[in-house]
Amino acid sequence: MGTANGGRANGGRATDAAAADGIRATAQGTAPAPLSVLDLVTVGSGHTATDALRTSVGLARLTESRGFHRYWVAEHHSMPGVASSSPAVILAHLAAHTDRIRLGSGGVMLPNHAPLVIAEQFGTLEALAPGRIDLGLGRAPGTDGATAAALRRTAGLHEGADDFPEQLAELTRFLDDDFPDGHRYRRIHAVPGPVQATSPGGVQSRHRPPVWLLGSSGFSARLAGLLGLPFAFAHHFSAQNTVPALDLYRESFRPSAVLSEPYALIGVSVLAADDEREARRQVLATGLNMVRLRTGRPGLFPSPEEAEAHTFSELEREFVDSWTANIVHGSADEVRTGLDDLHKRTGADELMLTSHAHRGELRLRSYELVADGYGLPTAG
Repeated sequence: MGTANGGRANGGRATDAAAADGIRATAQGTAPAPLSVLDLVTVGSGHTATDALRTSVGLARLTESRGFHRYWVAEHHSMPGVASSSPAVILAHLAAHTDRIRLGSGGVMLPNHAPLVIAEQFGTLEALAPGRIDLGLGRAPGTDGATAAALRRTAGLHEGADDFPEQLAELTRFLDDDFPDGHRYRRIHAVPGPVQATSPGGVQSRHRPPVWLLGSSGFSARLAGLLGLPFAFAHHFSAQNTVPALDLYRESFRPSAVLSEPYALIGVSVLAADDEREARRQVLATGLNMVRLRTGRPGLFPSPEEAEAHTFSELEREFVDSWTANIVHGSADEVRTGLDDLHKRTGADELMLTSHAHRGELRLRSYELVADGYGLPTAG
């Protein structure tokens, strides 16, 4: 996929439209950068997916009222403790319960889906919440190989990742409705979408969701830079690659109709609590959750009591210590200091916070404490 396609990635809008489209944001209060939310719709042991989704609605409303810029959900499959297998469905529900906060995918795993299907889903979301939808795309399966094969109906999993630039180009063409004459898809249109604006009597806006590329290594960083697209890096599970990937993105960046200069956010694991000990207990539960996931035994998010009762092997303890070292946690003051330091190290344009706890109310409280710590607005 060449840079010419990247230049069209937001329908050829002028560069100064970036802020109006919600790509760029303004920091609120004393925060070092705009703050946003990544929600995995965590399901704790003893709780249901319904409970988790209700928490997501409450969290979206809370963070909207406190000046967070965007709220993303991430595609995961075959994980009992993560109820976000269908981002488009969840986003439609959140759109019905919010008014201003941007909603998006962080991300949809493009190789798992036909580009036309994604264009239709996010065109529908754009029609439901005009001007508030982001389309974040990843090239990983978001699950294990067997589940990915079941999703794609093929065993050739490598093909999806290898063909990512071509899939992205096709998706962009569907979003912009601009396949060239003679192309096999020239007469196929993603609806809702721009074709409705050019049809007789059409009054549909040509605006469509901006595309973000997501990544945890250098591939998407370079591609996002070459295409002049915004970039989201998964610092929360690939912290050692954060600075190199951001450097690569900035070095590779070529101005486009979407952005005149780089714009990168990073996902950060955060847990603030009124009781520092409780924050540490929840972080230990996060560690046990990741041990189970990495050893092929994913389950519901464990309670702190389960984690405290678990006998960690030496290797498990090393893994947990390494994993939790990248979670910014503790009191509101500790979390604020940790986020300030992270921003200084990375120069990220936006911080997207993801909080994991066994109980939904602790997740809501975490974001509330962060907002209080930075003096974010207290009402919409």
